[in-house]
Amino acid sequence: VIQQAIAQILSPIYEPQFSNNSYGFRPGRNAHDALRLCLTNITERYIHVVDMDLEKFFDTVKHSKLIQVLSKTIKDGRVVSLIHKYLNAGVVEKGSLAKTVIGVPQGGPLSPLLSNIMLNELDKELERRGHKYVRYADDCMILCKSKRAAQRTLKNITSFIERELFLKVNREKTVVARIFEVKFLGYGFYIKDRKGMLRVHPKSWNRMKKRIRELTSRKFSYGYEQRKVALKRYIIGWVNYFKLANMKSFLKEIDGWYRRRIRMVIWKQWKRIRTRNRNLVKLGVTKLNAWKLANTRKGYWRIARTQTLHRAINDDSLRRAGYLFFSTYYSLVRG
Repeated sequence: VIQQAIAQILSPIYEPQFSNNSYGFRPGRNAHDALRLCLTNITERYIHVVDMDLEKFFDTVKHSKLIQVLSKTIKDGRVVSLIHKYLNAGVVEKGSLAKTVIGVPQGGPLSPLLSNIMLNELDKELERRGHKYVRYADDCMILCKSKRAAQRTLKNITSFIERELFLKVNREKTVVARIFEVKFLGYGFYIKDRKGMLRVHPKSWNRMKKRIRELTSRKFSYGYEQRKVALKRYIIGWVNYFKLANMKSFLKEIDGWYRRRIRMVIWKQWKRIRTRNRNLVKLGVTKLNAWKLANTRKGYWRIARTQTLHRAINDDSLRRAGYLFFSTYYSLVRG
């Protein structure tokens, strides 16, 4: 309650001060807006990137520096004192409360706002130097026109972050790269007809496939209908987030793999030979082919690829059963 109250006091004061290049945890702004600004910069040929990674940002914010930044704007000592007490509340370590002088508690409504207040100092420095950049919370990408300019920017901005803000730059993860080589907010970039374009980054594809595997595995302990609902909810959320990417042909491939996963799940649920045989016949498979498949010793994944099961549980029957496919929903949201 106290965090919410402080956030409600601070937000209208700081919102007008925040940069137009900052998008994380701000009203009326989102990741898609940040990505669209990236595309504008790429189209203007800013294709060399300083991909900044701040090491454990929320854990390393120095309280004294944050209070100093807050005190520039907040003149009411009671409010500053209350924030100081919130920061110094401490953490529980091995069953006992330990006081801290660094770090912003995560999870509450106040921590994202405090992080933006702190990193607004970085925004002001980047703008003072005339840099093109996009920041989403502590995820920051500075765009330059040449590799040399990007290397020089990395050196100067790293010095500012560490000497002035007392934050630590992760030198292993912070890189100078061409725009095609970086991941930002789950997306990758490319250029087509001299315009910046978005794609789903390979790591995001892999994360999505991992989640679908989890939802179609034996470990998913819910029933048939609950699994279907969970899959549909996940697909809607995933496609809505990645809808800015050009991925129609990729999603058709993904759907083929996804439908095979569903067929495998259904086959697993028909545990007994008799059940498998009966259900296959009901779905129009000849008695001979149904009996052969029902008695096969092939693994579940191989069975899900067989023509017999594919015809029995075809794409249309899955749609009628209420399954949603990635490409179908993508076409819907893209119009």
